[in-house]
Amino acid sequence: MNKKLLALLALLMAFMLFLAACNNEESATPDDGENGSETEPGTGGEEGEEGEEPASEELFPTVLENEGDAIEGGTLQAALVNDSPFQGIFSYVLYEDAYDAEIMAFASNIIFDTDGDFLLTNDGIASLEVDGEAKTATITINGDYKWSDGEPLKAEDIIQPYLIIGHPDYSGVRYDADFQNIVGAVEYHDGKADTISGIEKVDDKTVKITFNKVSPAIYSGGDGLWTSAEPSHILKDIPVAELLESDAVRVNPVTLGAFKFDKIVPGESVSLVRNENYWKGQAKLDGVVIETVPSASAAKAMETGEYDIALSFPTSAYENVKDLENVTLLGRQELYYSYLGFKLGKYNYDTSLVETDVEGSKMGDAELRKAMGYALDIEQVSEVFYFGLRERANSLIPPVFASFHDPSLEGYSYDPDMANQILDDAGYEDTDGDGLREDPNGEKLQIMLAAMAGDETQEQVINYYLQNWKEVGLDVQLATGRLIEFNTFYDKVQADDPEIDIFMGAWGTGTNPSPSGLYSKTAVYNFSRYSSDELEGLLQAIDSEEALDAEFRAKKFREWQEYMAEVSAVIPMQFRYELMPVNDRVKNWDYGYDTEFDYIDVELTADAPVK
Repeated sequence: MNKKLLALLALLMAFMLFLAACNNEESATPDDGENGSETEPGTGGEEGEEGEEPASEELFPTVLENEGDAIEGGTLQAALVNDSPFQGIFSYVLYEDAYDAEIMAFASNIIFDTDGDFLLTNDGIASLEVDGEAKTATITINGDYKWSDGEPLKAEDIIQPYLIIGHPDYSGVRYDADFQNIVGAVEYHDGKADTISGIEKVDDKTVKITFNKVSPAIYSGGDGLWTSAEPSHILKDIPVAELLESDAVRVNPVTLGAFKFDKIVPGESVSLVRNENYWKGQAKLDGVVIETVPSASAAKAMETGEYDIALSFPTSAYENVKDLENVTLLGRQELYYSYLGFKLGKYNYDTSLVETDVEGSKMGDAELRKAMGYALDIEQVSEVFYFGLRERANSLIPPVFASFHDPSLEGYSYDPDMANQILDDAGYEDTDGDGLREDPNGEKLQIMLAAMAGDETQEQVINYYLQNWKEVGLDVQLATGRLIEFNTFYDKVQADDPEIDIFMGAWGTGTNPSPSGLYSKTAVYNFSRYSSDELEGLLQAIDSEEALDAEFRAKKFREWQEYMAEVSAVIPMQFRYELMPVNDRVKNWDYGYDTEFDYIDVELTADAPVK
């Protein structure tokens, strides 16, 4: 029996013991660790337990209606499955991870609706009119709407997020190439102008924005267009440098959503109540309580009826919920991919530019990076640990974006022979007989990996990947000596911590398929810090005026995916299916993408979750 099979069987036995333990585990308090993704990112998954075919919407239902008469009001109990405290940054211009986004969805400030293809429609709070020749977008508030504190929604609230993101003191990550497409944005950010010249208030409900270019990305919320509002009557008096820690963001944010914030226990829980001023009408629920729940006890909490829904539920716990009689399991392909990133430079926060230094980076050899990709047995991990609800990703575009994801791209596959051959040819040899390769100069090669902490499955998976690399002679060790808590992980990766050579991250892509916000030379989220003229040219072409031709844009997406595979500064790892367990007292929940679902329609059929 070969080493690979022995290692996998050992991990599988450990995993089975973990599942058995979970089935007998009581509820626990929040713990350190993480299973989620950084947000700005569709997901892919696989069909069946063998993971041989892409997942489809038919694998799980997306709609839960439930029979029975609804009670009046009631409070929805939601588990936010997270092994770290949530950050509690409740502002669309400042938040950074998927957990805060999950919470804000109930109290959303989004002004545009989208259709099943994630394109903006005119059916939301605001409508959009684009003039390609004039390179303008006109945003019009569709009615007499109010914030949760009773203040009218006005043009200044549409403009406010632009003034925050573009401000010289803005500390967030959204001042990027997309945002700089707005006429006057760069001058405002550089302190050469007091406002953004390309943004004009037409009247109390109308704003016109002028861009340097207009591309198809604008219809997905790209090109610099912002899709949410901010309450100018509150935020205009708070210095941008102080906004992140302000009460308006952390304690009592106002909202346009179905619910409004009532009480926030930092990192632990959020209580929301019905927003009487919601533009679509009154919610049928009295409120929602969202509590952080560790991944190890989430399934048990759903089984015992502690919660109605579980947000960011890990697919590794699928076996623990799939047969529960009090729960319906909803599922869909996720706007998501995970990846292996290689540090190839740094980000200059003074110039807001990536500074690539391939020759000066330990991971600067593309052949080494490619070998590390072929060495990973992601296929077995997806099948054994994630029950076929994940699949090896062939590119950096999730399958949900059917017009741009190309299933014919070969991508990487588990091929240790290929990995060994690449390393041999590139001069990585074991010169001292210890079973580990030295670099082409004969020097010891130790590669430091940063990976997020999470549940027991995460630890087993990372250990298996380390073993994969060892089997091809690569000495890969954990940076800090252990898995890293989610928030700390991204702090270190974003700060270009010198201890980190490679890292395993994940993106929730959002509904805009454009990769510019993650891989351009101005993007803080370009964590590998790789940039080149060719890469910039491809990114610009994807979001160019020529890309209004759908065939041209699809071609450029294909070229970009091929280029990223060749450079291998970032190697895609997995697409995944996302699951939502819903208690059987919940009525009218819709988990699909192409839906008119609104939280105001959710009802409950009992005073407490079904046990």
